[in-house]
Parts: sequence; structure tokens; C-alpha cells
Amino acid sequence: MTTQQFNAVYGPVTSWRYGRSLGLDPIGKVSTCSFNCVYCQLGAIEHHTAQRDIYVPTEKIISDLQHFAPWDVDVITLSGSGEPTLAANLGEILDQVKALTQRPTLVLTNATLFNDPQVRQALLKADKISAKLDTVTPRGLKGINRPVMGITYDTLTRGLLQLRQEYSGELGIQTMILRPWPDHEIDEYLRFIQRLSPDVIHLNTPTRPKPRQRQFDGRGNHSDADNRAYSVQHLTCVEPDVLSKIAQAISQQAQIPVKWVSH
Repeated sequence: MTTQQFNAVYGPVTSWRYGRSLGLDPIGKVSTCSFNCVYCQLGAIEHHTAQRDIYVPTEKIISDLQHFAPWDVDVITLSGSGEPTLAANLGEILDQVKALTQRPTLVLTNATLFNDPQVRQALLKADKISAKLDTVTPRGLKGINRPVMGITYDTLTRGLLQLRQEYSGELGIQTMILRPWPDHEIDEYLRFIQRLSPDVIHLNTPTRPKPRQRQFDGRGNHSDADNRAYSVQHLTCVEPDVLSKIAQAISQQAQIPVKWVSH
């Protein structure tokens, strides 16, 4: 797929967290991320990096977006083919999207670059941020998220706290639960969440199959019922009572709204 054939806009997709969402992809055809999560719906990440660059020109994104008018959606979401904060033109994209559509903007991010002041400055332009936090241990980060070298649990959590001090929009935390958490991990998660004080927490479990190789259509909704010409891996979902236990602890002790996926 050439740059001319690539469409930076996809959807709208149905998000259980944010409603009807029109997706923007500032990363492009080659999946590019500072994580290579074991559950990633894109499949294996092709370019594993923490290097920021202009992957898709802002003009290309705005040109593609104009064809989707009148933008009858709840939110316009920057996500797509990897980690959107890797896009060095993130702030410019957010400014121009908001001016064009007058719709709320959301950035789905793994939070790995929040230590960069330029990234935090760009994110201040978003109406909503949904940041990933899948674990409360360095070992969990390496095993689940598989970050590029230089990203650690300490840098990740420190960056989240830095962003929270500066950001006045809606901050959500998205947490993928792959197995039941012992009580001490729930307690550690609660301690950090209370320090961070996000506006909402979303608990998830891997209901979507993971392509064994990179698949471009992983940007949008897909399910087991879809006809797929490629091989997928079905990951084990935790039972609803596992998510309910964590959600109840958050609600009672941190008093932060929690939503969790049903399956």
C-alpha cells in the first residue's frame, strides 16, 4: 500500500468505552509502537521503537478526514497502527482536527513517552486521554507489554504522574487483565491509582483474537464471527467476577468510576 492508497481515517467503530468513534491513524501502514503487547489486535508490531517522527503528514490526515463530514460521532480518536504519541506532529493534528470537526478528541496511548515535555505539551490539546497501565510490576511490563529498551515501569509511572499534574482534560486509565490478580497486586494498583487520581478506569480482558502476523484491519472492530483469511490466536479471557472484584475495590477505596468489558 502506497502513501496515496493509505487512508488515515477509519471507522466509525463502536467503542464500549467511548461510544461511536471515528479513528485517525497518525502512524501509517507499518505498525509502529514502543510496546509489542502480547494481546495486540494489530498482530506483531513491525517497527518497535520509541523514536518520534512524522509518519503521516498532517495534510494527509485532514484531507482524508474531510471525506467523512459531517462527523456524526461521539469522539474522534487518535490510535490506529501503533502508538500515536510517536507522531511528532501530534499537537498539530489535534489542533487542526478540532478546528475542522468541532468534535471531542481522544488519544489512546501506552503512556511510554509522557516523560517527554513535548509529548505532554501536545497532549494538552486533547479533550480526553486514555492511557495504558496493564501491570504494577517491572516483570509484568516486560512480560505483557514488552517495551522497547529504555522504557521501564518506573519511567512509565513517573510519566503518568507528570502528565496528570499538567493535564486538565479527562484522563482515563485502560488496564488489560490477563489473569486473576492476587490481593497484593490489587493493593499496589490501588495505591498508584490513588496517587494518579484519573477520572475513569476501564478494565478489559482480551475478547478480540490476536492476528499471528500484522493485519491492517486490526485498527477497527473485528470479532470471532468475522471471516478472516489469516490465522489468529484466541487469548484466554478472565471471568467477569475477576473484573468485578477489581472494579469494586477501586470504587470503594479510590472512589473513581470504573467500567469493565462484558463478554
